[in-house]
Amino acid sequence: MDDYSDEVALMQAQLDVQVARINLYTYAVQRQRARLRQQKKRRRRFWFRPWLGIERRRSFGLYDQLMVELRAEDHNSFCNFMRMPPDMFSEILRRVGPRITKKHTWFRAPIEPGMKLAITLRHLASGAKYMDMRYGWRVPHNTISKIVREVCGAIVDEYMNEVMAVPTSPEEWRVIADGFRTKWNFPHTLGALDGKHVAVRCPPKSGSTYFNYKKFFSIVLLALVDADYKIIWADIGGRGAASDAQIWNDSDLKEATESGEINHPPPDPLPNDTQSVDWFYIGDDAFGLRNFMQKPFSQRSLTREERIFNYRLSRARRVSENAFGILANRFQVMLTTMQHDPATVRLITTTCIVLHNLMRTRYPTMQNQLVDREDANHQLIPGAWRQDRHMEDCVTVQGPNTGNKEGKRLRNLIKHWVNSDAGEVSWQDNMI
Repeated sequence: MDDYSDEVALMQAQLDVQVARINLYTYAVQRQRARLRQQKKRRRRFWFRPWLGIERRRSFGLYDQLMVELRAEDHNSFCNFMRMPPDMFSEILRRVGPRITKKHTWFRAPIEPGMKLAITLRHLASGAKYMDMRYGWRVPHNTISKIVREVCGAIVDEYMNEVMAVPTSPEEWRVIADGFRTKWNFPHTLGALDGKHVAVRCPPKSGSTYFNYKKFFSIVLLALVDADYKIIWADIGGRGAASDAQIWNDSDLKEATESGEINHPPPDPLPNDTQSVDWFYIGDDAFGLRNFMQKPFSQRSLTREERIFNYRLSRARRVSENAFGILANRFQVMLTTMQHDPATVRLITTTCIVLHNLMRTRYPTMQNQLVDREDANHQLIPGAWRQDRHMEDCVTVQGPNTGNKEGKRLRNLIKHWVNSDAGEVSWQDNMI
């Protein structure tokens, strides 16, 4: 009998505990519902901050006030503010505007395409943070974030195939090579290859893969540049811990070059010569020496002929450094630490390159005062871009990127050509 009573008492105690838990849970649910009801009853102070309203935006914002004054009174200041002349701004707005125009609704008037374009270009030009830009443009920072991605995507979609198409025929490649031959006295060159670091905040859960040898987080911009400082191919988004050579070895351009899909011209003799040689890119010591990739001789124990070859090749290769200098000077967002996720950084970087190529096409002499020049004796005068901040170089990696037999043979042929009557220039002995 006692055992039965103890069992009943134990069961009653367990039941009481379960009832208490249920009551506690019910009370918590009721309190939560009460708080939600209270929150629904609480009226918002305002739907948007009054100083961000459309009327004040039109009365005091940069787009409707300052930009109108600059366009009417000071084109040079407008060009500095937007990094392009008013006519170029109008062209981009005309072509990109339909892609970024929103429908009017009863809820609220959409932001006009011109303001969207101006906000985006100013962000690219200055690298200002969205939280800072909202005060001058009178647009909320979260809206600016959406605007920049939308407009950048529209610019890339509209202009990419027009201003940044990789050549697909031997004739198109010959046009690039003719530019290097006439401007930089280096033949058979299909582009100068180089890489730069674009600083970013550390992406979530990325570990050290974006942490580069300069001790900051970045993505790598690897680009092929023509003789007029235009970027004709780019690999954007390589993780900062990778080198130029690693990114190049995994690139689609190298794969297409090795397979022959890129349609380089067939081997031809160098100017004033008879022996046929391949066409090639030029780069620094980071890249492996191949018949399609030429780089300088190692700096140790150089002969006179090798020093002259290095000078001639490096003179042509400077176009890539200067292209990056122009790019970063015009779009200084490239010099900041971008507070975006890697996908947005790639989009912004691509947009800057497209706009850079567009400006080099429409206004080829603009910003030429920034690039390296040569005096009457062909002595280098460093460009103004070198005096300012610029994107960091990628680390040079030695080891597996050694030259193969064909690459060495081609380099020796070019070395002999630049030191012969057929290919020498009158000032080269003074440069070594």
